[in-house]
Amino acid sequence: MKHASLLLLKQITHGAIQFTAYEEFRKVILSSKVQENENPLATAADLLDSVDYATLGASSKLAAILTTYPFQVVRSRLQQRPSTTGVPRYMDSWHVVKETARFEGVRGFYRGITANVLKNAPAASITFIVYENVLNLLKMSRREY
Repeated sequence: MKHASLLLLKQITHGAIQFTAYEEFRKVILSSKVQENENPLATAADLLDSVDYATLGASSKLAAILTTYPFQVVRSRLQQRPSTTGVPRYMDSWHVVKETARFEGVRGFYRGITANVLKNAPAASITFIVYENVLNLLKMSRREY
């Protein structure tokens, strides 16, 4: 049960952080592009392209991973097999945090993050490219009616 609640907490916060970061990064890029653009009637769809969406998607995923990855490490360590004597290595989440900090420092909470980022950042880029372009197409089709 402890594992499930930790996983649920990580998933909820991860998604919230990712989408919040995406929107905040998007506002920053959009405001800089608005200042550069000479057309005052340009919309976000006119100013942002697929490269921008890919960058925003990867950046927001990175922000979410950096923030929530320690939860994943704690959960993984709680799920480790017991020692040869049958005694679990960790008693609970707090025990994992204390032991990891004590023996490995902050780096211990980010062990394995490189593979995670290399797997998830490109997927987030593609997801947001598709999302924004489909959204722009739907908005354009709505204007035509």
